[in-house]
Amino acid sequence: MRQSRADEFMEFAAGRTGHLFRSACLLTSGDTHLAEDLVQETLSRMYVVWGRMARVDNPAAYSQTVLVRAFLSHRRRRSAAERPLAEVPDATAEPGTDPEVRLSLLTALGELAPKDRAVVVLRYWEDRSIEETAEAMNASTAAVRTRSTRALAKLRAVLGTSLAEFVAT
Repeated sequence: MRQSRADEFMEFAAGRTGHLFRSACLLTSGDTHLAEDLVQETLSRMYVVWGRMARVDNPAAYSQTVLVRAFLSHRRRRSAAERPLAEVPDATAEPGTDPEVRLSLLTALGELAPKDRAVVVLRYWEDRSIEETAEAMNASTAAVRTRSTRALAKLRAVLGTSLAEFVAT
């Protein structure tokens, strides 16, 4: 029985790691090392409660909630303010993506407060409802709406019309 739970978790982790990593990269504004740490922390927390996961309707959504809460918890730590001086991408861009747009978006996301960034990632990247986002962030729906409006306004102010040339009409 114990081995089958471990196998189930390994299958779950293998299937969700890529998605969790992409979300973590957005939350961390492209800091792939921190994103890897957050994914590892998320999967370790998931493993601890995996035996009780029968009570959870959607383990994938639960893992996203764990990831967001791990990110917000990390941002509250004093050491979270440390930033590298030079950013060098670890991987090449995927075919069909424009690195300039990607870097502009990651830079703009990096200028948002951590909770605002989490709202933008959950609402617009993960395509979650306001209620799901509020539950994941342990906040009210009104707070999510307010943060979403303010975050989008700041993104528009930061990005301005610089991305208009890359948008296909």
